Order: sequence, then C-alpha cells, then structure tokens
Amino acid sequence: MRLRDQFAAARLRFEPLTFYERFEHVSILILSTLIAIIVAFAIWHLALKVLLGVILSGNLDPTDYEVFQAVFGMIFTVIIALEFKRSLLVLAERRDSIVQVRTVVLIALLAVVRKLIILDLKTTEAMQLLALAAAILALGAVYWMVRDQDRRQDSSQDNAPVLR
Repeated sequence: MRLRDQFAAARLRFEPLTFYERFEHVSILILSTLIAIIVAFAIWHLALKVLLGVILSGNLDPTDYEVFQAVFGMIFTVIIALEFKRSLLVLAERRDSIVQVRTVVLIALLAVVRKLIILDLKTTEAMQLLALAAAILALGAVYWMVRDQDRRQDSSQDNAPVLR
C-alpha cells in the first residue's frame, strides 16, 4: 500500500473520534516516537560499548559475571522499552482505550527479571531476594489469571450465537 493511501486510511479512522480520543491518539503516537528514539540511542550505545569492549580494549569477557550483568542489564532495558512501545501502539489501534493489564504485568515481570540479572548476590540481603521472589510470584499469578480470563472471554465470544 502506498504511503498516500495509508495516510488517507488513517485520516478516515481519525475523523469519527472525539476531541479527547484524538488527543489521546496523538499523545500515544508522540510517546511512541520518543520511545523509539530512546531505543535507537540505547541500541547504538549498547553496540558501541560491546564492540569497543571487544575490539579496542579486549577486556570484555562474557564469562565475567560483572560484564554479564552489565550487558544483559542493558539488553533487558532495551527489551522493556520495546515492549512498552509496542503496548502503546496496540493501545493506539484499539477503539476502546483500555490498557491491557496483561501487557503491564509482562513489563513489570521483565523489570523484575532485569533487576535479578543486575543484582550483586554478594551484597544483597536475603530479605531483598525474598521480596523479589514474592513480586515474581505475585506478578506471575496475576498474569496467569488475566491470561486465563482472556481465554475464557475469547472462547465465549467464539461460541456466541450470531445474530442476523
């Protein structure tokens, strides 16, 4: 599809929206653009750090735990930003403006996993690890319940009689 046709289709979808829905849609697109710029710079910075560490200094040892923590912490930061951007784009495409709880819980799980990866186990107290484990279990349970609820809603919509 040509770019002109895409803009025409977007304009047709934009016309029936209320003023607030238009404001919401434009805000989401601006936020998505800003996050895309941040992600691009983060990937560039990560690539430079890894390449310069390997090529110039030669001291980037992936078996070193601190290097592993730093590199994968940066990678997870980019993944979290990408997932956040994707959730905004999904929100922009929906007619109803309800944020998907499943996506928010997934982003929270990614953030906790990132925290676990960059955590220095030598200096971390047991209570902090217990709190992170409880957060993971709670977020996992919420994700499971929301996912199960979505499946039930999808199956009930599939089995609903079609009115003609």
